[in-house]
Amino acid sequence: MSSDFQPPPKNLSILASVGGVVTAIIAIAILNGWSKQLSKTSIEKPKISTSETASQQLVEPKKPQSLASGAKAAEIVASLDAKSVILPGQPIPKNQLTVAIIPYIAPGVGKLTPEEMATARIAWSYFQRNWNDETGLVNSVDGFASVSMWDQTAAIAALVSARELNIVPVAEFEAKMSKMLKTLASMPLYKGELPNKVYNAKTLVPVNYGQLEKREEIGWSAIDLGRMAIWLKIVGVKYPEMRSLSTDVWKHWQVKRLTKKGQMYGTAVIKGKEQYNQEGRLGYENYAAYGLKLWGLDVNKALDYQSNAAFVDLYGQGIPYDRRDFKNSGANNYVLSEPYILDGIETGFQALPKAYADRILAAQAARYEATKQLTAVTEDNLDRPPYFVYSSLFVNGEPWATIADTRQKHNDLRFLSAKAAIGWHVLYNTAYTQQLFNFVQANLNSKDGWYNGFYESLRQPNKTLTANNNGVILESLLYKQVGQPLTVWAGVKSQKSTQRAIRRP
Repeated sequence: MSSDFQPPPKNLSILASVGGVVTAIIAIAILNGWSKQLSKTSIEKPKISTSETASQQLVEPKKPQSLASGAKAAEIVASLDAKSVILPGQPIPKNQLTVAIIPYIAPGVGKLTPEEMATARIAWSYFQRNWNDETGLVNSVDGFASVSMWDQTAAIAALVSARELNIVPVAEFEAKMSKMLKTLASMPLYKGELPNKVYNAKTLVPVNYGQLEKREEIGWSAIDLGRMAIWLKIVGVKYPEMRSLSTDVWKHWQVKRLTKKGQMYGTAVIKGKEQYNQEGRLGYENYAAYGLKLWGLDVNKALDYQSNAAFVDLYGQGIPYDRRDFKNSGANNYVLSEPYILDGIETGFQALPKAYADRILAAQAARYEATKQLTAVTEDNLDRPPYFVYSSLFVNGEPWATIADTRQKHNDLRFLSAKAAIGWHVLYNTAYTQQLFNFVQANLNSKDGWYNGFYESLRQPNKTLTANNNGVILESLLYKQVGQPLTVWAGVKSQKSTQRAIRRP
């Protein structure tokens, strides 16, 4: 690494949106030989159905059609995208805005097909390559020994999935899971409180982004830890022999500052000084808060999916977004697929209303109907600068924008996401999602795992390999196999939301 390398700017937009991503940005930058500072630099509105029928309303074309190609086609798509937005959008009636009393179960769940089993085995190959025997931690990005808690949670989910799908034997599962949990329960913490945002996956040294040897504490991400909280519960309840180990991880954390007045808080260290900020926007905020609630933390405000929600019509579908955008809060309010997919797969839409997910998928299907561009967008790593983007349905007032956390636009790097395509398919199982699944199978396979996606404009794969992409694919297929949301399958029960319930003696 050259001496002029500097980490990317860390600001409120990182704290308040999606945790655990910058590690992978820098990792991919280094692996691609990049050592300089990251650059700072109307259609007719159809009628919208009720949330009960929204998933059936998804566009189901008669036969698969290929993605649009060529510069002219990209211009046409960009023009249609710009015209697709109507503000304000059509809201979902409040009487339909409730989380599922009975967790949602997708149509068509059950035994995996041979093709789906092959998909799972390919995804598991990533973790075989990137497992670190010394610690039991898994590289966030292929071949680079750096890890965030978000990505380590993806590895936990992948290992559970591999065991249940009979990809790894029970003895290997138990050895690997025990190693992981023992490491997580003893690793050095930021200020002795909570896991640092990033570690050297081989040595457990808390580090800054891209710096594998120099010890540096840079804060924690509440969103990352909320996701891990869900999976600590799943492992501890589903496998009684692991219960004490998973509980030890939680007990290792000093959670007092993780929440405040019903909201989640994260920290960053800027010029040697700690910043302590509310973390999360609609989507990831609710999903992560659900995990903390499972352990008894007070996250009532973070779980509120209505107070900050507004709606925008995209291709005739009124999708939810968070009013707290960059202009009025300093945080980017990305609308992404992944938090809704994770909530559906893991909880059966207990953190967010399924009606929100219905609309978000329907808008992407409607974009395909209008543009013939298969669409399954979410945030993920790239194999070229800026190495990480948020492919959003809507962000900071702009439709279909693909931006870095610095708000720099990269619409030319929008891509169909492998994890989003497969996640949406197992949750909805429509003709449109089948096309997404088939496209991934045909275009994103590698011997070392599933590539992250396929660029719309460049018409080529985004060849980055990551723990999160392959982990979400594996847990999606486990969901299909067991036919239940994974917390329900494991037997996880929610606790009362109270700080007292988790106070350590």
